[in-house]
Amino acid sequence: MNDTPTVLFVCVHNAGRSQMAAGYLRALAGDRVEVLSAGSEPKDEINPVAIEAMAEEGIDIAGSTPKVLTVDAVRESDVVITMGCGDACPIFPGKRYEDWELEDPAGKELETVRRVRDDIRARVEALIAEIAPVGA
Repeated sequence: MNDTPTVLFVCVHNAGRSQMAAGYLRALAGDRVEVLSAGSEPKDEINPVAIEAMAEEGIDIAGSTPKVLTVDAVRESDVVITMGCGDACPIFPGKRYEDWELEDPAGKELETVRRVRDDIRARVEALIAEIAPVGA
């Protein structure tokens, strides 16, 4: 593992949970972590309610685009996190895999998406403390 761990967030559509997680990790860890996100069946655009919920936190994910999950993205990552959507990831030895059981915010109102967002933030903060603590 190089000095900067790479984290890949995977969700089927790469439009809500994985984008919010990526947005938080970029905002909270800065350049201490490389952040990727992808999905097996990416949507055309980010969930607008997810964009709104993150904007309330001062994080802009509107410019992101859902991407297709590739084997290379998994190979390049140190930590691979799926979002409780049962997405199949290629498994490579020596990587850390986690599945975060998160409610799907697709089609939900802002209040629900905020709850998912806050759950994601807590998990991202715990992840940063483990893989890229400040001053390490």
